[in-house]
Amino acid sequence: MVVESDGLLDESSLAAAPLPQEAVRVRLDKPRMDDLADMVFLANNKKVAANLSTMPHPFALDDARALVAKAAINQPRSASFAIRLKLTGRLIGIARYANVEPGGPVHVGYWLGEPFWGQGLATEAVHALVDHAFTYHDIGELQGSCRVTNPASRRVLVKSGFQYRDQAMIRSLGAGGSVPIERYTLERAVWKSLKRWGQGR
Repeated sequence: MVVESDGLLDESSLAAAPLPQEAVRVRLDKPRMDDLADMVFLANNKKVAANLSTMPHPFALDDARALVAKAAINQPRSASFAIRLKLTGRLIGIARYANVEPGGPVHVGYWLGEPFWGQGLATEAVHALVDHAFTYHDIGELQGSCRVTNPASRRVLVKSGFQYRDQAMIRSLGAGGSVPIERYTLERAVWKSLKRWGQGR
């Protein structure tokens, strides 16, 4: 995780927050039009889409363009990032946090292309995402979820400090129907404690 800051910026927008957000092996910054080929190659995968709620399958060039355009729009308590390998600068996935409903809880979401699974890169990206959300926005709690059949995503949430809350059902475009999920929460106070533990090592 990045260095903690107790101060919040005056503006609650991505434009007010410095980029890129750095981790050990990955960097979060804005997705760009020159990412489109990598994005389509990685996102057009049933295994990726089936674990997400709103990603279509197949995932086409127009879907990638729409994702980049949406990421450029500044909205309160929301941000969308490209996850990049620091070594190469290539896009390997997407991470975001946003209000699903106006005034509702802030949810985190993320995906990595299949060639990058199982290397701890998603955990690094989510640590950086959580740091960004809590450092630059007045957010008291983040929520995250994963399919009950996705133990890798569950581990990412738990390693990032999220605590199990309950189970629910959601609609998944990629899965083609309703799927059971586990829901997790991370409070700001818990995040601050976890960052203090990290500083004490």
